Amino acid sequence: MRAENSAIQSSSIAVAQPVGTLQATPAIRSTAAGPEAVGGPESRPAPGPSAGRSGTVLAGLGVVAFSLTFPATAWGLESFGPWSLVALRSVLAALIAGSVLLAARVPLPDRRHWAGLAVVGGGVVVGFPLLTTLALQTSTTSHAAVVVGLLPLTTAVLGSLRTGERPSRTFWTAALAGAAVVIAFTVQQSGGALASGDLYLFGALLVCAAGYTEGGRLARSMPGWHVVGWALVLCLPLAVAGSLVALPLEPVHLNAHGVLGLVWVAAGSTFLGLYVWYRGMAAIGVARASQLQLAQPLLTLVWSFLLLGEEMSAAAPVAAVAVLVCIAATQRAGRGAAGESRRIRS
Repeated sequence: MRAENSAIQSSSIAVAQPVGTLQATPAIRSTAAGPEAVGGPESRPAPGPSAGRSGTVLAGLGVVAFSLTFPATAWGLESFGPWSLVALRSVLAALIAGSVLLAARVPLPDRRHWAGLAVVGGGVVVGFPLLTTLALQTSTTSHAAVVVGLLPLTTAVLGSLRTGERPSRTFWTAALAGAAVVIAFTVQQSGGALASGDLYLFGALLVCAAGYTEGGRLARSMPGWHVVGWALVLCLPLAVAGSLVALPLEPVHLNAHGVLGLVWVAAGSTFLGLYVWYRGMAAIGVARASQLQLAQPLLTLVWSFLLLGEEMSAAAPVAAVAVLVCIAATQRAGRGAAGESRRIRS
């Protein structure tokens, strides 16, 4: 009897193993999940209280890291020219990302993903840092923070166009109101006309939103931090070439502020910030995490006052709060249309 039972158990295990393997195949997971929005892979059960708290902390740390980007860039410009700063920032961030990917033994992405990774790299790794750095040569960080406060909204618009979704009328009403506030603020601050710094900032919004949108699409098939890491590595040859060209042409005056600024935008904003941000989104969901990012413009205004001693105009915090209200309304409308939050893979 024992021998028979043993044989039956062995047979059950042999039969059960292929079934488990079949259920784990990507094709069946995709069929069960159905169509999804940009950046929203298959749904997962709601996290427990402990996972929710840790996810909120991680996403919050990401927002704090992002909010320091403009002040750190202003510090970096004390030692480096704009082109040198962007190139060195990308080189350092790519070396960090490559080391982490190598240590984790992450395999190379599929060939079909490289085009999307190039869009992410062009928007998030090269385009946004370069355009915002050029803008900060003539714009204050507090001014730039308010304009870039439309980044979540811009990403939502491009994501809608990319996926063919139709947000509610409330969404678009709030979106237009936020755009009107930002345009009025920038025109008022520039004396009735858009300055070159504002054009750089609006360009930065578009390229970064495109990078975020494509990164969200790629996050369906690979963890978000893999997307960031491989996009950085993909841009490494261009960043090295840019450094070799820019450094001899632009003066370098090393000081503590300049070095700290460079280190932060490379390690803090570009890599670590995105890493904890994606991990937090995986734990608490895209909708909840996005609400935390609404505090980013106001945090940047605070850092600009504390670290750079900038005098904020009365219009800057008012415009920032107005933009946050409009973006919050779009997020609330989007959640109502979706019905439930989507989860991103860690």
